[in-house]
Amino acid sequence: MKIYEIFEKIVIFTLTVLMGIVLFFAVIDLGWIVFSDIISPPIFLFDIKELLDIFGMFLLVLIGLELLATMRVYIRENTIRVRVVFTVALIAVARKVIILDPDKHDGIILLGIAAIILALAVGYFLIRKVQNGSEKIERPKKGD
Repeated sequence: MKIYEIFEKIVIFTLTVLMGIVLFFAVIDLGWIVFSDIISPPIFLFDIKELLDIFGMFLLVLIGLELLATMRVYIRENTIRVRVVFTVALIAVARKVIILDPDKHDGIILLGIAAIILALAVGYFLIRKVQNGSEKIERPKKGD
């Protein structure tokens, strides 16, 4: 193995461990948010802001889990699952849309987000159509 490949494996392993730690504390934080919102008056009822906070945090944890799974696959198989990357991007944009307050942003910002969603959806569709069931793109080998 070349020095660069060893360095790359160490960096990815370190990122995976750090992502695991962040996800652990994010789940604890999500649990705390849900618990504190349940016990605060009115008990067992959420207002809209609390629900948006919970949904945003939940989607953030899902994004982290998908990134962690992608990094683990990369370490094991040396491949990147492009469809999963597009899915993570779509979830991230969906999270942004859910927590977005449209009254605080110009129409051009909302159009930009819509364009991003459209571009990601088209990209996801094209990747799915081209790959025909295979969702891995292998990294080029030495000499390719």
